[in-house]
Amino acid sequence: MSVDVLVTGTGMFAGRIVLDISATAKTPVTVMVAGRNAERLDWLRTAGNARARMFGTPARIVTHQLDLLEDAASERILEIAAPRIVVQAASIQTSAVIAQTGNKWSQLVADGGLSATAIFQALISSRMAAAISRNAPDTHFINCSFPDVVNGLIAAMGHRVLCGTGNVAILSNVFDGAEARAALGAGALRILAHYQCLAPWRRKAEERKGAPAPRVFLGDTEIDDVFATFADVRLTPEPAIEVSGASGVTLILALAAGLPWSGHVPGPNGLPGGYPVALEDGALSLDLPAGVSEDEAIAWNDAFETKNGLTIEGTQAVFHGRLAELLEREGFAHAQGFDVQALEAVCKDMLGLRDRLLAQPQH
Repeated sequence: MSVDVLVTGTGMFAGRIVLDISATAKTPVTVMVAGRNAERLDWLRTAGNARARMFGTPARIVTHQLDLLEDAASERILEIAAPRIVVQAASIQTSAVIAQTGNKWSQLVADGGLSATAIFQALISSRMAAAISRNAPDTHFINCSFPDVVNGLIAAMGHRVLCGTGNVAILSNVFDGAEARAALGAGALRILAHYQCLAPWRRKAEERKGAPAPRVFLGDTEIDDVFATFADVRLTPEPAIEVSGASGVTLILALAAGLPWSGHVPGPNGLPGGYPVALEDGALSLDLPAGVSEDEAIAWNDAFETKNGLTIEGTQAVFHGRLAELLEREGFAHAQGFDVQALEAVCKDMLGLRDRLLAQPQH
């Protein structure tokens, strides 16, 4: 069969995408969900098709059981589904780690940043990207697994990636829906935001001072004090699935229908961080405020990981800052960085480190 959209993964993020497509599609769209959890697949198909009837939309949900970690799994599902769009939302590291405590792995992620998980987030996504490159190069690829960083890894490996979902789009949508938005007047909000800009919005307003802030523009005019302007906005301590998963739905549906679209995405075309973008004829371009160049916007986003995280330098992935120090302290063999083509071997070593730290209580 040939489907419009293939969603790989059956977790909460994938589920939000599928169920919101069911409720909001305006033109006919067939979505296949693929993953190994048979019960979850049954529910997403049942609930998705029920929601399509409930809301009167022309969406249809089908499923296929598949272990995405098996050899050549990506190639097999591409052959079975023949999708026009792949939305990859499966990972060997759940995003729930941001709210977990009690062991040295969660402590390392909290102290060193989420880029500690980038290798895990990249594993399935890089395999899918490679399979698309070899077998379906005209297929659009949206990577939902830590796209601010992972999309750069994928691009450095020589594969195309359209963008990700969530992160900058969480902030753009919550700001647009905030009470303060009406007082700002007419004009579109355009936002530059790295995923590291999310953490302050999980705290109380009075605890955000000095934290990394996104750059927010009303039209072409930058808002001076973003924390004061949007003081009423607060995210959950856990991953904000209700917004982050949903944020990609309008883009996916526009892409499936061949329509133009504008909004915010992380990792467009493999760039670091998040940007305002425009979709035209299936291609994404940056839609920056006047006076902000592409080089400036990219450098601003990349600076977050250069200070603490993981950057891509040619074909090398390089750890920086506190994260590099922690990995070195724990004896990780690749703490100084690695060639992106060695990702599979590096991931095995990182899994060994994670297993060891998970077994150790947090100090």
